[in-house]
Amino acid sequence: MTAPESGPPSLPTVLVLDADPLPRLGRLTGRARIEHADESTLAERLPSADVLLVWDFTSHAVRRAWPGEGPRPRWVHTASAGVDHLMCPELAISDTVVTNARGVFDQPIAEYVAALVLTMAKDLPRTWELQGQRTWRHRESMRVAGTRACVVGSGPIGRAIVATLEALGIGAALVGRTARTGVHGPEDLDLLLARADWVISVAPLTEQTYGMFDARRFGLMRPSARFINVGRGQLVVEDALVEALSRRWIAGAALDVFEHEPLTPGSPLWQVPNLIVSPHMSGDTIGWREELGTQFLELYDLWEAGRSLPNVVDKARGYVPGH
Repeated sequence: MTAPESGPPSLPTVLVLDADPLPRLGRLTGRARIEHADESTLAERLPSADVLLVWDFTSHAVRRAWPGEGPRPRWVHTASAGVDHLMCPELAISDTVVTNARGVFDQPIAEYVAALVLTMAKDLPRTWELQGQRTWRHRESMRVAGTRACVVGSGPIGRAIVATLEALGIGAALVGRTARTGVHGPEDLDLLLARADWVISVAPLTEQTYGMFDARRFGLMRPSARFINVGRGQLVVEDALVEALSRRWIAGAALDVFEHEPLTPGSPLWQVPNLIVSPHMSGDTIGWREELGTQFLELYDLWEAGRSLPNVVDKARGYVPGH
């Protein structure tokens, strides 16, 4: 008796949680079956997927739709640095590998932070305002060289921020989850805040960092200090920041991330004195979506070949551990 011929191996299914514009995945033609889902269809399609690409990294649909028992993707990749939008207990305890977009946003965010530092130091918003009024008003501005920064978050973005600020002559101290060479531990944070001219928040969102910048921490800062958050919105108690700026406990602040996004037209944050508001754009340079798509394709090559993936998230901690 002749053994039945086996058919071609089935292609892995890559499920994309959509956002416009869609990723360009043409390189996977003939190598994977590409399917798409939105928030309403994600739950029903997850069990049949081998890989989930969270292209819509603003969505919390994965947390709501992730299956408990039974089939589920073997690998989840999010096109973002943070993973709090998708992490849930069922995903955290599963054997599914989670990776993030570590490496894509490092230098763009560092440049954005440097731009904010110089904008506040040189009082550029006031210059623009006076220009609109056709008012010639000479002023003195701050020299950034010789000032001190405290950068909270010791991952690649935090390290890129430190390097960029140091190129401007700013002395920068880096604070991480644990103390190690070149990195202060959390036990040093309060003392560093009290000495800093610039406090930059770029920490991942975890149980330990949620609301870490509260009224007490703003009260520790110098009256001349400026605060910048390019990490996660929930790191900051926004009412406490509003009070600190309104009472002039600190000199200024810039927020690129917020507890609830987008800000509504009625949000009080739009009119807080000495606060710069930007719409979660610090890492989004021209061509950034193409970089995210290319990164996923490079990771897929490794996954398809059964090789180890970089950027693997420690699901208990909520970020990619440093080395």
